Formats: sequence, structure tokens, C-alpha cells
Amino acid sequence: MSPTWVQLAYLAAALCFVLALKGLSTPKYARAGNLLGAAGMALAVVTAYVHGAVHNGLLILVAVAAGVAVGIPAARSVKMTAIPQMVALFNGVGGAAAALVALTEFLEVPDGSVLFQVATALTVLIGSVSFSGSVVTFLKLQEIMTTRPVLLPAGQMVGIGVAAASALLALSVVLSGSGLLLVLLALAGLALGVLFVLPVGGADVPIAISLLNAFTGLAVAASGYVLANTLLIVAGTLVGASGTILTRLMAQAMGRPLTNILFGAFKPTTAAAQTDEQRTVRSGTVEDVAILLGYAHSVLVVPGYGLAVAQGQHAARELASVLEQRGITVHYGIHPVAGRMPGHMNVLLAEADVPYEQLKELDDVNPGIGSVDVVLVVGANDVVNPGARDEPSSPIYGMPIFDVDRAKAVVFMKRSMRPGFAGVDNSLLYNPKTTMLFGDAKESLTKLLAAVKHV
Repeated sequence: MSPTWVQLAYLAAALCFVLALKGLSTPKYARAGNLLGAAGMALAVVTAYVHGAVHNGLLILVAVAAGVAVGIPAARSVKMTAIPQMVALFNGVGGAAAALVALTEFLEVPDGSVLFQVATALTVLIGSVSFSGSVVTFLKLQEIMTTRPVLLPAGQMVGIGVAAASALLALSVVLSGSGLLLVLLALAGLALGVLFVLPVGGADVPIAISLLNAFTGLAVAASGYVLANTLLIVAGTLVGASGTILTRLMAQAMGRPLTNILFGAFKPTTAAAQTDEQRTVRSGTVEDVAILLGYAHSVLVVPGYGLAVAQGQHAARELASVLEQRGITVHYGIHPVAGRMPGHMNVLLAEADVPYEQLKELDDVNPGIGSVDVVLVVGANDVVNPGARDEPSSPIYGMPIFDVDRAKAVVFMKRSMRPGFAGVDNSLLYNPKTTMLFGDAKESLTKLLAAVKHV
């Protein structure tokens, strides 16, 4: 049993975590919430060090120094567009840490209670799945490996077999208390994590990250029972619950049940019907688009990952300001899964001081989108693809989109005709209402800003 002061310090840290989540739920208090959560974690780390320094003080300092030496340079060098990859890696490290701690504790206390052994087995299994699955999501997001679903021969049966073997190993660990079987369980969990994520592709990868984050939370909560640490139980439960809620919200934003997102790639899909119809693309100049924008009454900007890569949010904000000075109404359409993770576009535009009230969601935009004069799509693709609405054979069919093809005119800013992250061709590119403006988003917006000033 920990001393009273340790329990009180952990209670204060847990309270900080709860209030941090509350603050992060609104833009007004998000920064304060983030700082409060960091303060709570600092208190927890200091308390754990002081309480455990008698026996392991030097090892703790070495571990902290190693983490700081790796973490600070990594965080400073990561661009905003790579934040999802960093989140995936951090999440994987958390799962691995929980699994290793539980494994070590099990080897030191081989004759623990049944509940202790159950918690240990669950921690090792879930932590291992989270680690290997997060590594695969990192490789996909970083495009080190293909972002498309990877289907192994008899992959579904292999996955079911590994899952069944993992369950049997976990039961055997509980019944026998064997350290060797626990190591085999960890290896089975690593294999299961890889098999779990490989079939997930394209725009569904962020959802897999969110679900793995929930897994890590469960692993941490279970490790809290193994270590008799209340704070780990509370923190892990918060992470698991918030990750589960976020996963559910993202699945709803994709318009598909979670089971379809995670396991749909195992099923053969019907190929889209081929047509001999010659599709043409209408390409415009900066001057053409400037005239179109300059004489509009309302403009909707739909940002995407291309805007983030080009770091063109400030140019977009300056262009919107010039249009607003002319009496043109400007709003931004923010899709829940635009970019690589929820809130990606919100944070991006907040960096450019875009007023939060100008950010509109799907339900706010689509009912009146037919009256919008110009929709400026900047680096987005899948979230404006009419195929998600009209083509049952499309991999993204059912995903709610901005119905920009129903606006009066569309300007689509892209580097090339390549498909988006989901790897699906976009029929909006060939719509007679669409004018293509090819090039880097930031450069194109900067040129467009100068041209609009002269209209």
C-alpha cells in the first residue's frame, strides 16, 4: 500500500487529466487543458520517482534522460503534417511499455492471484497488439509501405487462427503461471497487431490509430491493476474511453460501421463499371479564377491535406480577408476526417488566425450549398468525391461528403490528377462546373491573392 501523500498526489494528477480532457473539448480552453494535462503528468512522474527512488532511482533517471534525449528533438523536428505518424509511434511505445512492465512484474511475482494473472495476460496481449499495429499505421502514413489494403493469402483465416491462439495462450498463462507462455503470448500479440492493421487502407488508417489508442488505454489500465497503481487505472481508463468515443465518431464521419472499416478489405469488392466515355478536364489560369472569385457573393473554402503539406493556410487566410473586404462572404468547410486525423484542419487554420465561427461542418454547409457561388477546394480530395454518394462500388461509398458539385462553380486546386489518400479517382475533377488550378497550394494561393487585388 502506497503512503497517503503518494495517493493524494496521484489523485491530484488524475483530477488534472479529467479537467484537461474537459478543456480540450472546446477551442477556447484547449491550450489551458493541454497545459493542465502536462502539469498532471509532471506531478505523476515526480511522485513516482520520489516514491521509487529508494530502490531504482538511478534506473529511473537513466530512463527519463533517454526519453528526453529522444523525445525533444523528435517533437521539434516533426512537421504538423506528420503529427499523425508521431501519434501512432507514441501510442505504440505506450502499449509496448505497458506490456513490458506487466511481463517484468509477472516474472518477479510468479505466484500472484488469478486476477493478477488475468490482468497481466490482458496487458501483455493488448499492449503487444497496440505496439505492432501502431508501427504498421506509422509505415502506412509515412508512405514507407503502401497505403492501400494489404491482403495476404487466406488472410482472414490466418487472422482468426492467430486470434484464437492468442486467447488459448492467455488462458494457459492464467492457469499455469508460465513465464514462457507469457512471452509466446506477447509474440502472438505482435503478429495479431500486424494482421489487424494490414487490411486497413487509405483514409481508414486514422480510425485504426484511434482504435489502437483505445487499446493502449486498456493495456495501461490493466497494468495499473498489476502494479496496484490507481493513477494508471484512472489514466488508462480515460485514454481507453476517449479513444473509443473518437473511433466511433470517426466511423460515423466515414458513414460506415467500424466492422466494415476494419474488416471490409477482407471481402472482394465489385470493380467499378468501365466506360469508354472520354472524360475531359477544364484547366484554368490564376487570372481566370481571380475573376471568378472577385465577382462572387459567397465563397466556401474546403481545405485538405494538400494545404497542410504546402503550409498554405496563411495565404488562404489573406485571400479570404481580401474577399471579405469586398463584401464577399467566406466560410471554411471542415470535414471530420479531412487531413490525417480529427481536428487537423481546425488546428491548421487556427495557426493562421482564421475566426473559429467561420469554420462550418457538413450539416451546416450542405443544406445551402446550392446557393454558394464558388467552392475553392484546396488540397482536399476524398471529402468532396461524389463517388462516396453516388457509386455503390466505390471503396468510400457511404462516407458523408461536402456536396460541392451542387454549388454554382468549383475551383479545384491540386498538384496533379493523382487520387487522394483513399486511392479513389474523383469524378468531381471532370465535372463541367469544375476549373482545375494545378500547382503547389501555397504558391497558387499567393498568385491568386495578387491577381484578385487587381480584379
